[in-house]
Amino acid sequence: MTDLPRLRLGVNIDHVATVRNARGGAYPDPLRAAQLAEEAGADGITAHLREDRRHISDADIDGLMQVLNVPLNFEMAATPEMQAIALRHKPHAVCIVPEKREERTTEGGLEVAREENRLAHFIAPLRDAGCRVSIFIAADRRQIEAAHRIGAQVIELHTGAYCDAQAEGRLAERDRELQALREMAAFGHALGLEVHAGHGLTYDTVQPVAAFPELRELNIGHFLIGEAIFRGLTPAVQEMRRLMDDARARRVAS
Repeated sequence: MTDLPRLRLGVNIDHVATVRNARGGAYPDPLRAAQLAEEAGADGITAHLREDRRHISDADIDGLMQVLNVPLNFEMAATPEMQAIALRHKPHAVCIVPEKREERTTEGGLEVAREENRLAHFIAPLRDAGCRVSIFIAADRRQIEAAHRIGAQVIELHTGAYCDAQAEGRLAERDRELQALREMAAFGHALGLEVHAGHGLTYDTVQPVAAFPELRELNIGHFLIGEAIFRGLTPAVQEMRRLMDDARARRVAS
């Protein structure tokens, strides 16, 4: 196999803001975390501005747009308020995600197939403004086809079910989820979509996904922020970067 393109690492800093907000102060600063992640080898920074502002704030987005030297991937629900914020800032990328107020974290992929018309009209102004539009979806052919039809340039495959099965020792289910991710990464790529993946990835689960030749980016947050408590953010990001690069190199060697 010929050389694969370098797999980009996007570091999600949401849960630095979660810790900050627990005390209502200014520390730890998500902007500082973003800059450290960038220095450690992150190719981009991801931040999800939720409707209830439970972690990232509007001021965080303002600050990130000013200080980052790498692209910002702005995760957002498909609401008029979030669209207006994205159009004001014009980040490099916007990732449209499902969002429910009662959930602890994003629980699944966006339902695109049933909302094609609304989502097509929603993302059109974002594309016109120069943002790359990504849709966070399950590894499901119907949803990928719908994302392609509405004009998304990127899909991000939800890896949560695969990671949960690995963590809980459900190995047969893990293998089925991994196979679905592999097949749908290839399918999305064949349609001309850029394929990303993320949610729940850890040192133990990242390499099989990173080896997919069609993938161009992984977005990883909660695990890296948790690991930073024990080893520091810089070495935590560097180790993830090493594992991703190693998976690609071994794929080429095979």
